[in-house]
Amino acid sequence: MEILKAIDDIVWGLPLIVLLVGTGVFLTLRLVFIQFRMLPYAMRLAFGFKQDKESKGDISHYQALTTALAATVGTGNIAGVASAIFAGGPGALFWMWMSAVFGMATKYAEALLAVKYRIVDKKGQMAGGPMYYIERGLGWKWLGVLFAIFGAIAAFGIGNLVQANSIAEVTHADFNIPYWVVGLILMLFIGLVILGGIKSIGRVTAFFVPIMAIFYTVGGLIVIFGNLEMVPEAFRLIFQDAFTGSAVAGGILGETIRQGVARGLFSNEAGLGSAPIAAAAAKTDYPARQALVSMTQVFIDTIIICTVTGLVIIMSGLYDTAGLKGAQLTSASFVNFIGTTGAYLVTIGLIFFASSTIIGWAYYGEKCFQYLFSSQRAIQVYRTFFVLVVFVGSVVKIDLVWTLADIMNGLMAFPNLIGLIGLSGVVALETKKFMEVREQERIADRLSRQA
Repeated sequence: MEILKAIDDIVWGLPLIVLLVGTGVFLTLRLVFIQFRMLPYAMRLAFGFKQDKESKGDISHYQALTTALAATVGTGNIAGVASAIFAGGPGALFWMWMSAVFGMATKYAEALLAVKYRIVDKKGQMAGGPMYYIERGLGWKWLGVLFAIFGAIAAFGIGNLVQANSIAEVTHADFNIPYWVVGLILMLFIGLVILGGIKSIGRVTAFFVPIMAIFYTVGGLIVIFGNLEMVPEAFRLIFQDAFTGSAVAGGILGETIRQGVARGLFSNEAGLGSAPIAAAAAKTDYPARQALVSMTQVFIDTIIICTVTGLVIIMSGLYDTAGLKGAQLTSASFVNFIGTTGAYLVTIGLIFFASSTIIGWAYYGEKCFQYLFSSQRAIQVYRTFFVLVVFVGSVVKIDLVWTLADIMNGLMAFPNLIGLIGLSGVVALETKKFMEVREQERIADRLSRQA
C-alpha cells in the first residue's frame, strides 16, 4: 500500500499538474481564447432545441455532453471540493476556477481531435478518443495502446469499484440499507443501461444528468441566496487566500495552488482524455462544433457545481474548525444552514453523481477495451464483467483500489497530452476553417431575418 501511495504521489506530482495546466494555457493562446469568445454560442449548441440529426454519429450534441457530464460530475464535486478547501484553504476554490478556465481549451481540443480521427466500427457505430487520434494523427500506435490500457483499468477502478463503494457506504450509513441490497439494485440498474450500448446510455444520461445536477445545485443555491449577507465575505476569503495561503497551516501558498488545481482537474477531467471518447459518438458536421459543446462540460462541472459546493463550505466556516474533510465536511456545511435536510441533500446528490459516473465510465472503458480487442464477443464479456464488478464494489472494502485507480487516471493524461500538443496545429487549422463557416452562417441568418 505504501508503495502505491508513493507512486500515486509521483504520478500526480508537480510535473503532471504543470503539464496539464501548461497545455491548457498553450491551447488557450493558440486558439485565441476560444473559451471566452465562443462560450455563449457553445451553450446554445449544447442546450438548444435544434440538435443535429442528419450528420454522421450515434447520439446528439446534447447526449454526448450529458454522457461526458455523467462521468465527470461525481464525487469530486462533493468530496473533492471539500478536500481541496480543507487542505488548501478557501483560496483553493480560486485555483479550481483557474484550472477550469484553461481546461476548457484543453477539452475543446480533445473533442475536436476525437471527432476528426474517429472511425466507424464493425457494428456501424463511431469509435474515437485519444487512442485513435494518437495512432491516426501522430502515427504512434504504441502510445495509443498505452492510453487504452490505462483507460480500461481506470474504468474498473475510479469509474466503477470506488463509485459503487461510495454509494453503498452512504446509503448504509444514512438509510441502513444492507450493502448487498444496494449492490444488487445498482448492478441491475447499471446493467439495464449499459448493455444497450451508447444509444441507451445517451438516452438515460440526457434525462438523468440534468435532474441530478439541478437537484444538487438548486439545493446549494437555496443555502447561498438564503444567506446572501455572508457571500461577500466568502469571496473576500477566496481571493485573499488564493494569493497568500493564510488559511493553510503554516501559510503555504503552494499547497493552496496545488490543491485547487489538482482537485479542479480531477473534477472536470480536462486533459485526462476520457470525455473525448463520448464526444466522438456525436452527430456533427464539423469537429469544432462538437468541440464547442464539449467545452461547456468544464464550465458546468467546475465553474457552476463546484462553486456552489465551495461557497456553502466556506460560508459555514467549518473547514478549519470541525476537523472534517471530504463528503463529511460538505454534509456538515449544508446541515449548518438547513438542518438534517442538508445531510439528505448531500447523500442523495452523492448517490446520483456516483451512479452517473459509473454509467459514463462504462462507455469509456468499453471503447478502450474495443481498441485493444476488436471482437464483438470481447465487448459483451467486458460489459457483463463491468456490471458484476459493480456488485463487488458495493460489498467489499477497497481502499487499495482508490490508490490504484488514481494512478491509472493520472497515467492516462501523459499519452493524451502528448497527442494534444503534437496535434495542436491540426486543432488550430480545423478551428480556423469552422470560424469561416460560422461567419457565413451568421451572415445567412442575418439576411434571412431581414428578408
